[in-house]
Amino acid sequence: MESRGEPAIRLTGLSKAFDGKVVLDRLDLTVAAGESIVVLGTSGTGKSVLLKHVIGLLQPDAGTVEISGEDFWKAPRMRRDRIRRKFGMSFQEGALFDSMSVGENIAFPLTRHTAKSPREIRERVTECLEMVRLPGIEAKRPSELSGGMRRRVGFARAIALAPEILLFDEPTTGLDPITTDVIMRVIEELGSRLNPTTVTITHDLKVAFAIADRVALLYGGKIALALPPEEFEKSDDPHAAAFVRGDSTLEPEDGREVAPPASPPPPPRGSATIGAEP
Repeated sequence: MESRGEPAIRLTGLSKAFDGKVVLDRLDLTVAAGESIVVLGTSGTGKSVLLKHVIGLLQPDAGTVEISGEDFWKAPRMRRDRIRRKFGMSFQEGALFDSMSVGENIAFPLTRHTAKSPREIRERVTECLEMVRLPGIEAKRPSELSGGMRRRVGFARAIALAPEILLFDEPTTGLDPITTDVIMRVIEELGSRLNPTTVTITHDLKVAFAIADRVALLYGGKIALALPPEEFEKSDDPHAAAFVRGDSTLEPEDGREVAPPASPPPPPRGSATIGAEP
């Protein structure tokens, strides 16, 4: 990790509830510029809700979201749009446009948000596919790809605009161990090559310990702890120990389960739609 001074992300006192059910409860989290942080938590603890607050897809009931020192929700709407362009997000399953080819999917944010020529866009698409180990598949359709390949095309689209901050939402869920290993290595390579600030949500401890500078545990609407991987793995915190060992008998019974709403707002169809509010 190469920190560049001002924290890239600072969440302070972040709270969110849906229909009276508390999901985030005065949560605090700071992510340094260039840092890779992985957020762990059991199902229904609000990890995806947290990620949507980071990128400005959800507005908190209380608290602040600062991106590179700017209070996101105090900024004018046009400025918020520009702040969102600092992000590249890879959604679960890739969230590709089925009606477009792979090349068109990756080119979409470039045609929408840049003045690049068609040739420059083609070159950037080629470069992004090479970075995710999928050279030469521009003409394929998403339906022709395996699950792991769709995830990596989603990564390629997320990095197309050279974002400062990358967000990965469950990048390996539902994948076999070999494909999971490929995804993990691609994320590591992107981090080494691009040095972005990275926030990843996952249940996979192998992935978390491989790609993270710090591992954070979301529990009871708060970040219960955030430690380097080797310290997290050995932590005597009961919540962390239960998660690492997969042993429910270690989990204290004083917590409460929280969950996102039954029908949360749908995410945009890929990173290309992040640059503007509805």
